[in-house]
Amino acid sequence: MDPWRYSTEGISVALRVTPRGGRDGIDGIETLANGRTVVKVRVRTIAEGGEANRAVIALLSEALGVANGKVRIVSGATSRLKQIAVDGDPAKLGERLRKLVAD
Repeated sequence: MDPWRYSTEGISVALRVTPRGGRDGIDGIETLANGRTVVKVRVRTIAEGGEANRAVIALLSEALGVANGKVRIVSGATSRLKQIAVDGDPAKLGERLRKLVAD
């Protein structure tokens, strides 16, 4: 099952973020112990003062081809597990995300 859901406004994506991950990147899909699937994301920045959250938003906006303002953290601002909403064409966003996690 995909770790994202479609809505009329765009998509909602479940993430597992690794701060201080050595590089900024999307590392595929992971199934957690509870069976939930998430997109694995790593960023170079530290999880302090919202820096990692800003890096996650920048990474996803660039990877999905949308403006930073179209990506927002819905829940998990202080957690490694986050729910992100991305505004835009849901079909296009889902297809881009599918290609990104397949690489």
